[in-house]
Amino acid sequence: MSEAEQPTVYHPEPQSNVGKWILIILAVAYAGASSFFIYDQHGKLDKVTQDQAASQKQIGDLTKRMQAAEADSETLGQQLGMTKTQLAARADELQRQQQAASARIAAQAAEEKKDVSAVSGEVGSVKTDVGGVKTDVAATKASLEATIAKLQGTIGDLGVQSGLIANTRSDLEALKHKGDRQYYEFALLKGAKPQAFSTVALQLKKTDPKRGKYTLNVTADDKTIEKKDKNQSEPVQFYTGRDHMLYELVVWTVDKNKITGYLSTPKNAPIPITATPQ
Repeated sequence: MSEAEQPTVYHPEPQSNVGKWILIILAVAYAGASSFFIYDQHGKLDKVTQDQAASQKQIGDLTKRMQAAEADSETLGQQLGMTKTQLAARADELQRQQQAASARIAAQAAEEKKDVSAVSGEVGSVKTDVGGVKTDVAATKASLEATIAKLQGTIGDLGVQSGLIANTRSDLEALKHKGDRQYYEFALLKGAKPQAFSTVALQLKKTDPKRGKYTLNVTADDKTIEKKDKNQSEPVQFYTGRDHMLYELVVWTVDKNKITGYLSTPKNAPIPITATPQ
């Protein structure tokens, strides 16, 4: 056989075996992935089936409860002799009554709150008034102290140093608050009977308004002493009692038939039952 007629021999390449192995590996991987996917889907399907069964059970329980509640409602209606419609209407009525009661309670609470606020306002007003009274008392005390500071003592008709002399009723009030002596305010009419003050009696005999002079009788210890032609605002003094206490009187005004003034006695001088200090 000639060289030109010899058959051609095919020699496969080594790369063909590598391709086969690649195909085998891919097939195995695909099979594994498919198996895992099928297994996972089967698990999810089981979970869905279980959840559906649980839901159906819950729906069944709820249905039973609703049926039981409806049966209880019907039983209650039968016990009360009422239909379902009447029972529902009665329930609505009870709810309305409850709402009305709640509204009344809220209104009462609001009214009580108003009352408490009003009482609080009144208490605040009282506190304010008390504060005002305290201020007034302090002002009055200061005024009395100022008045007392202006008053002066002088020598009486017996030559004895007198205490502070009050020339007006406001001056006398200041001396009363000072509390050193007892004071009896008087108004004597000419020609009238003797008037009792403390343990003595006074009787106006004569007046001289132009000169500011007067004459009166003083009765003490069963004796009558004439105090003649005494001056307005002059301390007229006399002694009385077993302890020889010094009394004095001061006349503020001298009119045609009347004089006004006050009698001053020691703090420890006796006070008859019928006499009242001014």
